[in-house]
Amino acid sequence: MSESADSCTNTLNFNIGVLGHVDSGKTSLSRALSSTASTAAFDKNPQSRERGITLDLGFSSFTVDLPDHLRDSGGQQQYGSLQFTLVDCPGHASLIRTIIGGAQIIDLMMLVVDVVKGVQTQTAECLLIGELTCPRMVVILNKVDLLPPNKRQSAIEKMTKRLHKTLETTRFKECPVIAVAAKPGGPEAPDTEEPHGVPELIELLKKETYLPQREPGGDLLMAVDHCFSIRGQGTVMTGTILQGSLAINDTVEIPALKVTKKIKSVQMFRKPVSGAMQGDRVGVCVTQFDPKLLERGVVCTPGSLRTLYAAVISVRKIGYFKGSLATRAKFHITVGHETVMARVMFFGLPPVDPSEPPSDTQPPPPQPRSLDSPFTFEREYVYQDEYVTGQGEASLGPEPEQWALLEFERPVTCPSLCLVIGSKLDTDIHANACRLAFQGRLLQGFEDKGYAETGLPRLRIYKTKHKEGQVERVTDDYTVIGRNLFKKETNLQLFLGLKVTLSTGETGIVEGGFGQSGKFKIRVQEGLCPETKQLLSSTSKKKGKGGSKGGPTNEEEPKTDSQPVCIHLHFKRFVFDPHKKMVQS
Repeated sequence: MSESADSCTNTLNFNIGVLGHVDSGKTSLSRALSSTASTAAFDKNPQSRERGITLDLGFSSFTVDLPDHLRDSGGQQQYGSLQFTLVDCPGHASLIRTIIGGAQIIDLMMLVVDVVKGVQTQTAECLLIGELTCPRMVVILNKVDLLPPNKRQSAIEKMTKRLHKTLETTRFKECPVIAVAAKPGGPEAPDTEEPHGVPELIELLKKETYLPQREPGGDLLMAVDHCFSIRGQGTVMTGTILQGSLAINDTVEIPALKVTKKIKSVQMFRKPVSGAMQGDRVGVCVTQFDPKLLERGVVCTPGSLRTLYAAVISVRKIGYFKGSLATRAKFHITVGHETVMARVMFFGLPPVDPSEPPSDTQPPPPQPRSLDSPFTFEREYVYQDEYVTGQGEASLGPEPEQWALLEFERPVTCPSLCLVIGSKLDTDIHANACRLAFQGRLLQGFEDKGYAETGLPRLRIYKTKHKEGQVERVTDDYTVIGRNLFKKETNLQLFLGLKVTLSTGETGIVEGGFGQSGKFKIRVQEGLCPETKQLLSSTSKKKGKGGSKGGPTNEEEPKTDSQPVCIHLHFKRFVFDPHKKMVQS
């Protein structure tokens, strides 16, 4: 796109995510930054007051002179000024939504901490989200006006130390910490009180900026946060381009409504431009579209987003989450631009040594996480009752590679390979517990409403089963009669030809039923060992003496013979196999 001609390209847009616990003062801080910046000399734009603070949109922006270190690194792109777009993340759900689609549009994170309360539940959650999505962070200790003046400095130093300790194990260790009072006297105080520390914060933000990597290629994905009509012009959708680029006359799709529209005009920084790319905040004008239909949502290249009823994702538990992650549990899943409830099923790689058939009571030890085992439909996987954590601290131990099947309560529209976050948002916000449970990437989606019949049988996830019975008697050297392996009503036809092992070491196959009570015949191809025959003849003699099989045995019966010979049947069953076939390796 030849944008060098456009007057707007000499403004570099830099997106800052403003995150923090409820009531830490995020909104006041955004307001203080915007007004300090726009009344300052470096915002020469007369419309700046009017453009001011569009906080109802969840973002506000202000422009400053381009810092020196960006003048030299501009390469072919020459910027004249720097626009900070503050993406204010009000509640938790939208906090996750601002990092939609895993697209890297937040270039810097501002974590706002109430200096009196320190790190709270959501502060920790914000940190996690920052780690998943953002390369840099600045911590702001807000509300320093609430500290008594004589103890203020020492309290700030103490909190700074504590924060650096908290951040030690994250990617943000040694990030800058700065103290401010965005709204001295609290939200009710008159506006005459000047904010403290805000000009210093703006200087710090300028110092922390860098030239973000923007990629104009690939499909367009734009997060729309506001939609309104302008008389005689059409409908304007404002938002941030998460990936790809757009230009006048491009056709775009609004997937939630299944409609396509042609772009009539594009604006950036209130000036008309011919196009825009990843990371830019734009207003896009289309015609004949009712703005009430789309307040928030996504716009994309036609056909590039898929609407999914279920999905397979790679999964990694978040170390701070205290609960277990159980199969069949429901989680809030944030994927693409939406948060929706889904039922989860975890699965992993089969155990390394297939000669040891694991029982269904003991799940097999999962294989350690290796990066070279991508998910495929051709491979077999083992069903897990829950996510298997590594040894020691969950975030540190080597966790086995695992996946999850998500079945959504309503269909979701999202790009492929996007970031997925699972959380328990119904947990009490004031309980001191992390609500983010796991994260992963979307690997496969099921777009068919009848996916349970058409898609799931392709998923080769199995459960291992183990049944145990006893040998009742020997009929000849190659045949024994068994009991207690099947219920009376079991259809024995399903088990014919399956391999069984005797506790004495011989292997045989199930040959057929015997009588009406669930007994069965086993053919031992290699023949019974003499020791086994001896053992079995003594137990059946004993039975003859002791009356019925449940009745008391003869008192003189020596104790050593009382071990019956057991029959073990191991097989696996694929969870989504419509025929419920039993398989032995």
